[in-house]
Amino acid sequence: MPNPRELAATAMLALDLVEVSAKVRSGGAVDDPEDTALAHWAGVVPLSLTAGTPEPADDLDPATPLPAYL
Repeated sequence: MPNPRELAATAMLALDLVEVSAKVRSGGAVDDPEDTALAHWAGVVPLSLTAGTPEPADDLDPATPLPAYL
């Protein structure tokens, strides 16, 4: 349950996103000391981006080799 200070500092906004950016940091979760006694899970869910198998364009000449860097 958020405390009054956290509720006062919280707002909701809905936007159609065309271009976005994000800030990231390293390290674990950072909670206020009074929040650590709460019975809620806290932590980090690691995410990763991995490249898949290259898919040639439909109109690519089949004789065109896949570049080694792909």
